[in-house]
Amino acid sequence: MKKKSIISLVIIFFMLNACTSLKLFSPETHNHNYPDKKTKVLYKKTKELFNGKDLSGWIIYGTEKWYVEDGLLICESGPDAQYGYLGTENFYKNFILNLEFMQEANGNSGVFFRSTVDGTKVSGWQVEVAPPGFYTGGIYESYGRGWLIKPSEGKDSSLKMGEWNKLTVKVYGDNVTTLLNGIQMITYSDSKIGEADGRIALQIHDGGGIKVKWKNIKIQELKDIDINF
Repeated sequence: MKKKSIISLVIIFFMLNACTSLKLFSPETHNHNYPDKKTKVLYKKTKELFNGKDLSGWIIYGTEKWYVEDGLLICESGPDAQYGYLGTENFYKNFILNLEFMQEANGNSGVFFRSTVDGTKVSGWQVEVAPPGFYTGGIYESYGRGWLIKPSEGKDSSLKMGEWNKLTVKVYGDNVTTLLNGIQMITYSDSKIGEADGRIALQIHDGGGIKVKWKNIKIQELKDIDINF
C-alpha cells in the first residue's frame, strides 16, 4: 500500500511539472502587449490669410469699415452702425487658425468659421471676441440655437483691453477648441458643426462705437486624419 502511494505521488509530480512546462511555452493572448496604432498628423503649410497690405482674398459684407493701416487690418463702425463681416474668399473645413486682436472702444466682435454670409445675414458659428467677462472664446450659433457653450466665469481673465491678444481656433470634424492667450477657453463637439463647411469671417457688431485691430492671421489646414487637440 505504501509502495502504491509513493508511485501515485511520483506520477502527480511529473504531471504537475509537465503542465508548468506547457504554460511556459504556450502563448497567452491576453498578456500580449500589441503596440497602439499611431496616428499620423498631417498639416498643410501655414498660410497667411492677411498679407498686411490690402484685403486680397477677402470679401466685405455690409457697410461697416474694413481697411488696412500700418500693416494692420482694422474694422470700425460706419455711419449705419450695423453688423458687418469680412469673409475669406475660400472655404475652410478642418484647420488651426491663429490670429491676434486688439480691442478699442467697445471691442465687440467675433470670428466665424464654417459659415456663409448673405448680405449681412450670417449662417454658421462664431467664436466670441468681446470685452472681459463677456465670454470671449465661447461658441455662438447665429440665427439658430444661440449660445452653444460659454467659458466658465472668469476664465477669460487673461484678456487685455487695448493690448494685443492671441486667439487660436482649432476645428476638426465635429470638434471645436478655442484658446485665448494660450489658455483653453472651451472644447465642444456638435454633429451639426461637423456636417458644415464655409468661410472664415471676422465680425463687427451693430450698435456703433466699435473698433478692433487684427494682425498675424494665419491658418494651417488639416488633411483627412485623426487628431487630438
